[in-house]
Amino acid sequence: FVYLKRQVAPETADAIAALQLDGVHQQREFRRYYPGGEVTAHVIGFAGVDDAGQEGVELAFQDVLGGRPGSRRVIKDRLGRVVEDVQSIRPAHDGAELRLSLDSKLQNLAYSALKGAVEQHRAKAGAIVVLDVRTGEVLALANAPSYNPNSRTRLSPAQVRNRVITDAFEPGSTLKPFTVALALETGKATPGTSLATPQGRMTMANYTIRDSHPAAALTVAQVIQKSSNVGAAKLALGLPRETMWDLFRRVGFGASPELGFPAAASGKLRHYRTWRPIEQATMSYGHGISVSLLQLARAYTIFATDGELVPVSLVKSASVATGEKVLSAGTARAVRSMLEMAVQNGGTGPRARVVGWRVAGKTGTAHKQENG
Repeated sequence: FVYLKRQVAPETADAIAALQLDGVHQQREFRRYYPGGEVTAHVIGFAGVDDAGQEGVELAFQDVLGGRPGSRRVIKDRLGRVVEDVQSIRPAHDGAELRLSLDSKLQNLAYSALKGAVEQHRAKAGAIVVLDVRTGEVLALANAPSYNPNSRTRLSPAQVRNRVITDAFEPGSTLKPFTVALALETGKATPGTSLATPQGRMTMANYTIRDSHPAAALTVAQVIQKSSNVGAAKLALGLPRETMWDLFRRVGFGASPELGFPAAASGKLRHYRTWRPIEQATMSYGHGISVSLLQLARAYTIFATDGELVPVSLVKSASVATGEKVLSAGTARAVRSMLEMAVQNGGTGPRARVVGWRVAGKTGTAHKQENG
């Protein structure tokens, strides 16, 4: 017995059957079809020809979805026919239903917006994730470039990679709110505390920290609004290294999210004992640390939940998630107000405003090497 070809189109199979060829037989099989196509490809993934998951949720939840065959002991005659059913050795189990947390409307909107942005900016790739801050459920997750799981003949590794979960990067200025939150939480500063930022420059160990929007002095709230590297560095240097490290660790940096998804990145968070002063300063604005987009999005939820960090999930949950208290409610609300300032006029991200809605956000800029 050898397969000539599997999962042949029905019309082709009918034409071959009509030839009535000796020794050529047909075997009925089923094939997965993914109606979401490229929109949900990186979440759902795909199964192989034998229905075993190879990517995404199909792989992560193979044990749940795939079921388990049973086995029985029987007596057969010399022609292979069962003549007596002796006993059941192991009962069979059907695959279970799996209900994802994705909101199909949000998923389509997110993918469309991401694809448009990647094309507009001629980017190599992009990623987007939307979380429900109350439950930790992933409402939308998309990557570009994507692929069609129904047609995988020319699939490249770059297309299959779920960058939201597997890729780590330096978060840059998006890490400043955590530094500010810690300064507020420990009583080292208040939103109105003034910091000297002379000409937006600060030199340490022959390394000069610069601001894109230099000013002579800024309040702590303006450090977020104007995205000041110098202000964030000064706040960080007034904090114990272990306290900074502990907050980063408690919001999930340096550890893979417990999502059950294959190859989830843990990022890089070095132990505080190895930090030099310049490294502590640059880490305050997101250099010298790496995170995944999912880790960063989850960490940001503490500013929306009054300081509580809940687990993230791709599966719809029937119960309310219980999380860990990371910040006091007062600190979380104060940072949330600063993040609202960042997307208003005078902030670095006014294009993120939405009419009729309160919006909080934070810009982050990366320097990329080019042409050597």
